[in-house]
Amino acid sequence: MKALSLGDASGVLRGLRDEIRRSAEARYNHRLHGVLLMAQGMSGREVGKLLGDSPRTVQYWVRRFAENGMAGLLEGVRPGRPRRLSELQLQEVKAALGRSPEESAGRANRWDGKTLSAWIERRFGVSLGARQCQYLLRQLGFRSRVPRQLIAEADPPQRQKTACKERPELSRDPAVDLMTPN
Repeated sequence: MKALSLGDASGVLRGLRDEIRRSAEARYNHRLHGVLLMAQGMSGREVGKLLGDSPRTVQYWVRRFAENGMAGLLEGVRPGRPRRLSELQLQEVKAALGRSPEESAGRANRWDGKTLSAWIERRFGVSLGARQCQYLLRQLGFRSRVPRQLIAEADPPQRQKTACKERPELSRDPAVDLMTPN
């Protein structure tokens, strides 16, 4: 059998490892292969080197497999940092974001991170940074956008009024042809 050669072996290896780490099922299969290789007589160091994991990690897999069987190789709960706002509070924040900020926050004309942070602090006594609140806005399906100013050029009636006030000679009188030189 002809040996397979890869041009950029290190890049391919990185890509494959990233793919394995991307889904819970792929990580489960990865651990399963590690335990299988250990069961076939390879050492933890050899399995770790072959799979790209530390020998200690392989030992954890084998111990969890010995204690819980196949279920020991499944993903555990990854809780992360607990939320600062409860689900009920998040629903109230979402309802407030649906109203104008003047109704809810008082003096602001639009919802942004700073306004939302101040409102949450007053309402719930929870201190969140402006960046956290910007993330929360996006997470709840809102965007913080500056209202766009209407440009007189884009609005023909407004453009006509502005031109007549500033330079009466530019009025839209059909008798005046601006393209013809005097």
